[in-house]
Amino acid sequence: MNRGFYVIMAAQFFSALADNALLIASIALLRDLHSPAQYEPLLKLFFTVSYVALAAFVGAFADSMPKGRVMLYSNTIKIAGCFTLLFSTVPFLNFLGAPTYIYPLLSYAIVGLGAAAYSPAKYGILTEYLPHNKLVIANGWIEGLTVGAIILGTVLGGILINPTVSGTLLSIDLPGIKTSVDTAPEMAILVISGLYFIAALFNLYVPNTGVDHKPLHRNPKYLVHDFLHCVKLLWRDKLGQISLAVTTLFWGAGATLQFIVLKWADKALGLPLDKATVLQGVVALGIALGAVIAARAVALDKSVKVLPVGVAMGVVVMGMIFVTNLPLALAMMVVVGAMAGFFVVPMNALLQHRGHILMGAGHSIAVQNFNENASILIMLGLYALLVYLDLSVSWVVIMFGMFVSLTMLLVAFWHRRNMREHGDELKSLLAAARNVNVRR
Repeated sequence: MNRGFYVIMAAQFFSALADNALLIASIALLRDLHSPAQYEPLLKLFFTVSYVALAAFVGAFADSMPKGRVMLYSNTIKIAGCFTLLFSTVPFLNFLGAPTYIYPLLSYAIVGLGAAAYSPAKYGILTEYLPHNKLVIANGWIEGLTVGAIILGTVLGGILINPTVSGTLLSIDLPGIKTSVDTAPEMAILVISGLYFIAALFNLYVPNTGVDHKPLHRNPKYLVHDFLHCVKLLWRDKLGQISLAVTTLFWGAGATLQFIVLKWADKALGLPLDKATVLQGVVALGIALGAVIAARAVALDKSVKVLPVGVAMGVVVMGMIFVTNLPLALAMMVVVGAMAGFFVVPMNALLQHRGHILMGAGHSIAVQNFNENASILIMLGLYALLVYLDLSVSWVVIMFGMFVSLTMLLVAFWHRRNMREHGDELKSLLAAARNVNVRR
């Protein structure tokens, strides 16, 4: 790998690191404002809405100019969102007449806009930049850096809002410079904006791949029509629909589980936010472990056989209500993460394989992002409703686990019906994928 590849990886790592740390800092900001509990999952909902609303356009935007420039523009939008977050508690914003804790949600939506524009560029640049024989190695780097960013970013967010660390940072007085940064969440957001700035500096040195770029189509109706055609195409495919259903469920459930774990850690284990973030990092570590096991043990043509693991994962999640000590909680989070990684990685590989054949990788990723983020919006909205109704965390955990198990069971029955009706065709399609490695 040459220097340009490592520049791309560095830019992606720092941007993802900041994304994961910012969520924790934003939750802490809402708690400082004494916002209702249901506003915390709404943060992720506001972040995700751009992925769904702009799904038909961001891919075309990323293909209309060099990917490095798209990544730079997107990180600049994220930095703007961070500074808007810093000013979201300033009294002059109250001219809208809304409660103060509405403004962090709107500011976080700006960061989500940048992330939605960033996504197709970060996935598309490697296929433009690297020869095909190096893409497997590059995917390994992406896998490791993504998991590392999730774990380190979540833990970093917890460290930055820790009273001791934030107190030390707030005590630093630069001569001649006065700011309105007075609280731990605000200091955390300021530090995180610096991570986005570092990512933007790396973006300046992302190599131009020399690939011809398509002018952005001026007719939005054409882009929407083309995108909807791809959505229908993948959902009608007998293998694509199963893998898309599983990955859609996984990302919606995973985003919801982030907030359930924080609430459960508070109620069942008595952990404050800065300590509870460790549990989120442990889940990510488990996902990485499950992904490695799946990559070694599951061939792509056998990927549908991991569906029962998804059913079992929902049952294990329900066991959280019996856990009251930290060591057992950590072990359970590793198991839940490993089961999730083990069943979703083969499904994701199968989905990418079918999508590449049916419509090309770029369109397939756009369809996948749309469905997965729509799932996040719906499931986080339902979770926010449960919190608003003041349902106990134990009942939320039970309902969540039952939903995951029953949905995965329905998907398994759906696949069995497809095999009964189209068995020979599906077996031949799976056989054609036999020599393709499982990759996320």
